[in-house]
This record gives sequence, structure tokens and C-alpha cells, in this order.
Amino acid sequence: MSTRKRSGSGTKQPKEKIVYIFESLFRGEDVVRGYNNFWNELFLITPPSLEILDTEIQQLDDLKMCAAKPNIILVVKKCIEMLDSDNPKRVNNSLITLSSLTFALCRKYSVTQETSENYLEYVVAEAEDEIKSLIDKIKVLLSESDESSFYCIKFLLPILITNSCGRNKIMEYIMAANNLFEPLKKILSDPTQRLKYGNDIVILLTLLVNYRKSDRTNPYAVQLSLLDDEFALHGFGQIISTTLFEFIRLQSTNDVTTHNNSWISSFSSIVGNIFLSEEIDGKSQNIRQNTVLLLALYEAVHLNRNFITTLATTHTETSTAPSDLLSNSDVLPEVQTAPMLEASQYPTNLIVAVFQYCSVVMADHKNDNSLTNLKLCFIVLTCISEDQYANSMMHNLTFQVFLNKAHMRHRKVTSDRFSKPQPLAATLLDLLTEFIVTHLLKKFPMEHYLLCIGIIQRIIIYQKRCRIRLMYPWKSVWTAIISMLKFIMCQEQQLVKKMNIFNLLTKIQAMALRYTLMETNEFKEDAFKVTSSLINILSIVKHFQIKIKEWLIAESLSTPTEEQIMKQIQSNYDLTLKLQDSLDTFERYSEQPHHLFFSSLVKDAILDTRRIVHNDLIKLCSRNRLKCMTQ
Repeated sequence: MSTRKRSGSGTKQPKEKIVYIFESLFRGEDVVRGYNNFWNELFLITPPSLEILDTEIQQLDDLKMCAAKPNIILVVKKCIEMLDSDNPKRVNNSLITLSSLTFALCRKYSVTQETSENYLEYVVAEAEDEIKSLIDKIKVLLSESDESSFYCIKFLLPILITNSCGRNKIMEYIMAANNLFEPLKKILSDPTQRLKYGNDIVILLTLLVNYRKSDRTNPYAVQLSLLDDEFALHGFGQIISTTLFEFIRLQSTNDVTTHNNSWISSFSSIVGNIFLSEEIDGKSQNIRQNTVLLLALYEAVHLNRNFITTLATTHTETSTAPSDLLSNSDVLPEVQTAPMLEASQYPTNLIVAVFQYCSVVMADHKNDNSLTNLKLCFIVLTCISEDQYANSMMHNLTFQVFLNKAHMRHRKVTSDRFSKPQPLAATLLDLLTEFIVTHLLKKFPMEHYLLCIGIIQRIIIYQKRCRIRLMYPWKSVWTAIISMLKFIMCQEQQLVKKMNIFNLLTKIQAMALRYTLMETNEFKEDAFKVTSSLINILSIVKHFQIKIKEWLIAESLSTPTEEQIMKQIQSNYDLTLKLQDSLDTFERYSEQPHHLFFSSLVKDAILDTRRIVHNDLIKLCSRNRLKCMTQ
């Protein structure tokens, strides 16, 4: 009799009966002959672990796979049939078997072989009627007991991550049935179930919404856009904010530990960064785990205007119902002296979580994953800044918000972890200003800067249209932008070869004129636009230069004070400017130019979720096995 070696010892452990049965099934043997009650008894036995099932599947070559196909199809059909059983144990075991088998088959054939997917499609095609009925059964089970919901979710996730988003027959059946949104929404609305399954539900909905949405109408995207259930939207936002705050808390803990053990850091620098690569990989992995939830936030903000109110909703670990903060009547607690790890106990909301998360990832500009997630956050903020209600919220709500700041040699590290209480719009400008001054790199992140400047433009346009004056030190914004322009001028020769820098320029005439005169210049039209937009700025500069020079000569001064210069400017506003059209308009956000970016994000999300699901299935099988042993 074949045996397995027991880990940690030199002895071997006999295989379990269920393992022998599945080995025989994969060899194409008829194990059912003579056993009338075979399948009812089989699903009362704890299914084999994912590792064992996966190992057996991976060992099958093309010839063995052909022999195993009939039995694999039979197992799939019987698993689906067993979902109608009155015995919860049979139902749960059949779902575990389906999940493990689906995951193992697709891990073998979705990447390594070009013709391998034919086997999987063959299995699905042969069990087409059963799989169509499976979707209806999953809907019913999701609405029943907590345990059934748990196993259904663990079955649906492997389906969603099996193949690329463009090739998945089971997904086609799910899209055609279009009946899972309501039970998933119900789970999000229930505080108890949301606490257990909320994270998986948000991932499920995100992957469903992104399934082939660029080439056809996605029914789940339509339903998400129409969702107006306040409790479901609140639950959706609470899951995202909780995850982001947990990431911020972990990073803050690491920063505090590093600061308190500065001599250890110094010693490490002397000895050498032996473990640096492992540390970077770990941090990158933590950042990548948030990508799918940031993608969920983007879909909610982009598709559903009702979700904007969720941005102004308090999110605490114990909150179960929405509480709109737009009235701004509550007295905010003093958190200036609060411990870092207890900051999440104070009133906050989802948009604060996004601000803080952005400040953390933007400080790590050497990490590609950080830049990817930062770009996604800026796109989310672009959608938010285009919404009238969201802008109203940001200009009315006042919070103390901690923004992480990168360590830079030319500025002192402040001990103040929280800014003073100020409108969220002011905090957003602080965040964007911080990005501008900290990312003047030779590897210039042009797309990030375009999004960043675009958000600032939308805030200013909102203030002009609504006649709102935000009490904010605007000098810091203009100083940052001017520093950026100076950097572009210094790095002009290198940057112009790589990107269209004229989309970002608004104040540099000499360089723009030079490029308008070049015959062979692909950015000539953009350079003309820049020179045209500079007319008023140049007129202002020239006007005040003349006035100040005349005044200095008349007063016989060579070193005037700042107050004297400002007085001359205020008393010489008599100049004529050209009235330019459409200064208070902007091109509204469109997803199409970012299509490749989002396609890449979805693929990364699938890969990351696949790894998580693999670990979850292993734990699920082990837990189920332990549960049966103790009964």
C-alpha cells in the first residue's frame, strides 16, 4: 500500500481513503461500479486537502488527462447535484471539492500551455447545464446560513481568478444569469456578515465589475452604478477605509520603531543592507494587497454618484449605520497629542483614509507598486474633485489629518504629526503640494503630475464658480509649482526626449517659443498653446517690473523691503489684460485614455487574489479536516 512520509519524522503515514479514491478517479478507473450509494457516502468524507489534489492534477500529462476527463466531469456534476442535499456536511464538502478542483485545474492550464485551456473548456462544456444551474444554487446558498455563504464565497473566488478576464466560460454564465448582485449586496448591508465576509465580497464585486467591461455592457457595473442602498454603500466604504487605516497604522508603527531605534539604523547602514531586498519585497507585497480595494473604491466613485455621500460618513470599528458629517456640528476631539496607534479611534471618514494612504505611498517614490497605487488614488481624487457635492463636502468638513511627509535633506523634520484643524480641501492641497516638491526626479512621473495639477485646477474652478474663498496659504502651492517649472527647465533636454512636457507647462515662454520655431517638433502645437496662454502673465510681469523700477529710481532705493514692493504692486493695478475664454472649464475625466493602466491593474489584482485564495483554501481544508476529527 502506498504511503506518505509524515513531516518531521522518518516514518511514513498511510494515505487516507479519500486520497485513494481521487487517485483512482484521476487514473480513469470506474470506482462507482457496485456501490449504489457511492456519492452520498463520498461527500460525507472530508475532501482531500488542496495540496494533495493540486499535486495529483499537476502530475497528469496530456495522455493521463484525457483518461481522467470523464471522471473529472462526473465529479463536477455530482458536486453540483449534491448542493441540493439536506445534509449541510455534504453541501459544504461538495463546495470545497469544487473550489479545490477548479483552482487546481486552472492553475495547471491557464498559464503554462497554449492548448491547455481546451481541457478546462471541455469540462465546462460537458457540464454546461449543471454549471448554469450551479449559479442559481449559489444565489440561494448565499442567502441562507452563514456557513453556506462562507463556502460559496470561497468557491466563487477561484472561478473569478482562474483565467484572464477575457476568457472564462463560467464567468460568462454568471454574467448571463446576473443574479448574484442582490445576495452580495445583502451581505454588505448586514454588519455581522460584513465583518466575516466583507473583504471577499468587495473583491468579488470588483472582479465582476471589471469582467470585459471595455468591450460590452457589464450587468454588474450597471447595478453598481444604480445602487442606492445606504447601508450597502456604507458597508462597501467601511471595508475599504478599515483596510487603508490598517495599512497606515502598520506603516506608522514601523516609522516610530525606526525613529526610536535610530542607532540600529545607523549600525545597519555601516554593516550593509543585507536584508534590504527582503524588507522591500515585504513592503511591496503589503502595498500590492491594497490594489484591488483601491480599484473597488475607484469603481464605486466613478460609477455611482450616491457613493459620494459615503465619503462623508464616519467609519469606526463599531459603527453599523451611516452617519453623515456634512452638518459639521460635532466638536472634534483634540488629537494633536494622541498616540499614533490610537488615531483611528477618532472621528474620520473614507476620504481622510485616502489622503493619509496617499501620503504614505508617495513617500516611497522608489517603489513601482507605490507609484501605481498613487496614480490610482490620484484618479480617484480627480473623480471626487469633479463632483459638486464632494467639493462642497471638502470645503465644509474640518478635520485634523495626519499626512506622512518624506524625509528630505533641505527641510527639517517636524514633530507635529497632525495638521491644524482645517477644511479637507486645504488638506488635499497640502497633499498635492507635498507630491509636487518631493517628486522632482530625473525619472519624472509625468502622468502623476498631470493628475495632480488637474485636481488643483478643479478645486480652484469650483471656488470660482461658487464664489468661495478658502483660507489657505496659497503661496506654498505657487512656490511648489514654480519649483516644478524650474526643474523642468533645468532638465529640459532629457525630459523632452521622453515625454510631452508642454501639457504641464503654463509659465515658461522662452522654451515654448524655441520649440514653436522648430520645423521638426512633434509637440509644436502644444508649444503654441503654451505661448498663447502666457500673454497675460508676461504682461503682468513686464508692467510691474517697469513700475517698480521707476519707483526705485524716484526714491533712490536699491534694496526695498517686501512690504514696500507689495505696496507698489497694490497701487499699480492699472493694466489691461486679454480676456481669455474657458479658463473656468476643464476636460472631464474619461477612463478610456487609462484603459491599459486599468487592464494591468486587474491582471495584478487577479494574480494577488489567486495567491490569497490558494492560502485560504489550504486553511479551509485544514480547518474542515480538524473539525471532522474532533466530532
